[in-house]
Amino acid sequence: MLLERIYDEDLAQASYLIGCQAKGEAVVVDARRDIRVYQDLAAKNGMKIVAVTETHIHADYLSGTRELAAATGAAIYVSGEGGTDWQYEFEAERLLDQSTITLGNITVKALHTPGHTPEHLSFLVTDGAFSDKPGFLLSGDFVFSGDLGRPDLLDEAAGGIDTRFAGAHDLFTSLKEKFLVLPDYVQVYPGHGAGSACGKALGAIPSSTVGYERNFAWWGPYLQANDEEGFIEALLDGQPDAHAYFGRMKRENRRGPAILGYRPPLAELAPGDVATALAADEIGVVDTRHHAAVHEGTVAGALNIPAGTKAASYGAWAVDPETDQRPLVLLAPDAEAATDMWDHLIRVGIDSVAGYITSLDGLPVYVPRTISPAELAGFDAALLLDVRNKTEYSAGHVPSSEQLSAGRVLWNTDRLPSDGVIVSYCQSGVRNSVASSALRRAGFDVVELEGSYAGWANWKQLQDA
Repeated sequence: MLLERIYDEDLAQASYLIGCQAKGEAVVVDARRDIRVYQDLAAKNGMKIVAVTETHIHADYLSGTRELAAATGAAIYVSGEGGTDWQYEFEAERLLDQSTITLGNITVKALHTPGHTPEHLSFLVTDGAFSDKPGFLLSGDFVFSGDLGRPDLLDEAAGGIDTRFAGAHDLFTSLKEKFLVLPDYVQVYPGHGAGSACGKALGAIPSSTVGYERNFAWWGPYLQANDEEGFIEALLDGQPDAHAYFGRMKRENRRGPAILGYRPPLAELAPGDVATALAADEIGVVDTRHHAAVHEGTVAGALNIPAGTKAASYGAWAVDPETDQRPLVLLAPDAEAATDMWDHLIRVGIDSVAGYITSLDGLPVYVPRTISPAELAGFDAALLLDVRNKTEYSAGHVPSSEQLSAGRVLWNTDRLPSDGVIVSYCQSGVRNSVASSALRRAGFDVVELEGSYAGWANWKQLQDA
């Protein structure tokens, strides 16, 4: 048996390829939309992808299940659990509790493990060539290394009302009846790692075991004592802000993400054509540079979505393709960098990219306004905006500031003053640059605090010394 973990550092998301080496067949679980990685892995191992499936209707990224099936001819399997309100709306074979997918000697058994979502499945894998007992659990967003999938996302991002309590109860039951009945030696492969907003304290290690989690995870003592009330209270306390784009992911993943198919290479665009389209408000520009470079000058109205390990996350904060269909032009060093950025963006459903440019030559240039911590006290701001998470804000913030996380700000502009200047900050400046550029594009007058909260805190310490 081949079991390969494919990890996306950007969204802290893991997908898996399970293959039968004897039969040359493989199944992919929780695929992302830029699917070449799975095709290359299967080809490298002489396998054909014959099945694709997923653990649940995802909220943090757009599923590549349909994309991969369309490219390979593989059969699609999705959960049929969770009741009528949680059924997928596209054609696929439904998996119920105890349903199986068979690849040669390998059996992949679906376990209904509700809690994070009502329809959630985990996959128990048996390598029949080695043993008739299961040895591996792909736990999706049910059990993480050291943590559990949060049950409050349906409230926070998908329009639910107090569903978190039923979800927490279901999670307790799933642990007791599905997880803790497994042998301690079963290896656990979760769907996310540290940095994901699908839990509050995910570990960075790629896998665990049932026994390790039973004995050392924070929730273990509550299950041992059968203390459901204490478990629910501890589980729901301190969950991080849910990004607003999660609601869009839920809707699109349930409906069935658009299949992209062949994507032609991105073209380098002529500056004059880009300038003309910008003047007509027909396109948007994404500046993929570090915010320090952006602060020296960028395209007027550009979004700052820095390239690197968080490009998909930041892109989903700054672009809402449901309300803004204008194609994007990427400011990037070259075609390879632009294509890599496009790969990240399609993971969160930002598909419309018209091409790329490599410099600001011939384009209207704008220098974002900033203010130093020393100038802040005397500045007449309509709002001092902290775009960090609630937990960061609670640990310390600039006096008189209000908190609205960067991942929610574009969807809550009604909470912002329509007139006057907004001064904004995050911890170090990266998230603030993303959020500020999105707000400027939406028509707000935003000034960024130099050094953000860390810079202000250092300045304050010097003043108090």
